Amino acid sequence: MGYRNSTNLKNKIYKDLLLIFIMGALYMVLEGLWRGWTHISMLVVGGTAAFFIGKLNEYPKFYDRKMWQECVIGTFIALALEFTSGVILNIWLGLDIWDYSNEPFNLYGQICLTYAVLWFILMPLCIYVDDYLRYKLFGEKRPAGPLKNYRDLFMSN
Repeated sequence: MGYRNSTNLKNKIYKDLLLIFIMGALYMVLEGLWRGWTHISMLVVGGTAAFFIGKLNEYPKFYDRKMWQECVIGTFIALALEFTSGVILNIWLGLDIWDYSNEPFNLYGQICLTYAVLWFILMPLCIYVDDYLRYKLFGEKRPAGPLKNYRDLFMSN
């Protein structure tokens, strides 16, 4: 009985780490395309944000919400991790990976309204990619598609 539980735990940890790595790598590609460069720490920051957003799909209180509500929650998760990692990496450690000080409505130069809106717009795609990876890698439920998420965001009640 104990052996089976430890095997399940190992499988769960493997699954979680694989999702964090893949989503982090995808985030690094996206950031590289957007900014022209990225930093290795974004593998962990982006992967962790995407992982927590995807993890919410395991809870009916989250996935039964309207898409705009899922996007707001996902955006707050992304911003919380971006702010926390920004304070640690940029302010405490002085790595200067990003600085939004010149952006309007910024908080200590680590997060800003402009990128919060961008996160909100990207969130349906993030949710889809997580669902798709879980479908392809682990045989979970097949997602409807990214266009459905955007249709739900902009056209549902």
